[in-house]
Amino acid sequence: MTDLAGRLDSRYDQTNIHLAAGSNQYIRFKDGRFYLSTPKVEKVDEDEETTIADMFPKARSVPLLSVLTTVNTATNFVASLTHFQQKHIGVKPEARAFYAGIMGLGCNIGTAQIAQIARHINGHELENTVNWYFSVENLLSANDAILRFIDRLSMPKLFKKDQNITHTSSDGQKFAIGVDSLNANHSYKYFGSGKGVSVYSFIDDTHSLFYSTVISSSEREAAYVIDGLMHNDVVKSDIHSTDTHGYSEIIFAITHLLGFTFAPRIKNLQDQRLYSFGKRKSYEAKGYKILPDANIQVDLIKEQWDEILRLIATLKLKETTASQLLKRLSSYSRQHPLYRALKAFGQIIKSLYILTYLDDMELRQAVEKQLNKMESANKFEKAVFYGNNQEFQQETKEEQLIAEGCKRLIANAIILWNYLYISQKYEDATSEEERDALVSRIKQGSIITWQHIKPTVCPSFDPCCIS
Repeated sequence: MTDLAGRLDSRYDQTNIHLAAGSNQYIRFKDGRFYLSTPKVEKVDEDEETTIADMFPKARSVPLLSVLTTVNTATNFVASLTHFQQKHIGVKPEARAFYAGIMGLGCNIGTAQIAQIARHINGHELENTVNWYFSVENLLSANDAILRFIDRLSMPKLFKKDQNITHTSSDGQKFAIGVDSLNANHSYKYFGSGKGVSVYSFIDDTHSLFYSTVISSSEREAAYVIDGLMHNDVVKSDIHSTDTHGYSEIIFAITHLLGFTFAPRIKNLQDQRLYSFGKRKSYEAKGYKILPDANIQVDLIKEQWDEILRLIATLKLKETTASQLLKRLSSYSRQHPLYRALKAFGQIIKSLYILTYLDDMELRQAVEKQLNKMESANKFEKAVFYGNNQEFQQETKEEQLIAEGCKRLIANAIILWNYLYISQKYEDATSEEERDALVSRIKQGSIITWQHIKPTVCPSFDPCCIS
């Protein structure tokens, strides 16, 4: 507490001194409120994709099946799809049955439709493969196999601002649902009179989609931020960003104690309450414009400190998920003392972050850039999930998670294929000048481009078939 009190007081000083000296030109005041702007660091989103899209083959020329076979040859992700019964001694289905299942669920076509379209796919074998080999855990492992391979490549590192720091982000995307499901909920804004779910996805600064889950569209996304950061064995985040839906003061507390820097983009930042250990009058006496609104509840934090540490240890040991714990703590008719203590501790970290965010233009730009990557990935995954009007066709949450795992696997496979393709372009360059120009273009662009991918299923189910 002594250390945090000193840091917070110093942060108030530094932010206000820079403001008074005119060093911070992107903040202005009107009627006692501040307004913050952030200059764009470079082109993003659709402009990014056009930067390097012409480096890839012509539109719709690479069959998705060819992408999956190429990526499996490199990563052997199919080996992660093991039988439910560990002692099963039967013959494992051929790889094409796994590709068909992944495409049927991940592209939302349906496995029955795949079996009807493809001449060399047996419907019974495909159903057996999906029922016995496709599980949430297996698909997590299959995705991780692809992510590990991406992590070993040198080309993805071009997208990292700092090679020693991994910046990640997460965001939710709404999907309608075409069947009755207890996991779905109404949202007139997104589904009209229908129901839907929210897919909450995570991405790192090399564009690897390292975690996703399916939640009710009415649930707050913030509770699931910690789940994605903790339940992944490949991508280890240093800084994590979300939009306002993924932010809460409790998330500031938990991420800090787990060793992550939480860096959200908060809407209407000027309306956020700032906190301090000292009195507001002491800052007013210095002529500061950015002032605290309330004091930290130090006694409450001290009283619950052992319980806070116990909760963090539980999360560290992965005994349960943060979303389950937070749901339980917030479900009491009166807020649980531990919940209130975590919130009070989070107010310290939130105040430190906001004061830094106001003062550091490069931090704001980094947060914006990383969140743009997630928005681009959401468009990408929506394009992958093109069948059945992009509506989930699964009733249970587990089935929805399996379909989502297949969708994410396809997206990661395309991302890896793109990396392999531009890596080969780099190797084929005949001069250093050509390589330098290629690297410059790649850095300004995004590897998330899919115009060259042909997602439809070839009747012969031949990866070399292009109709």
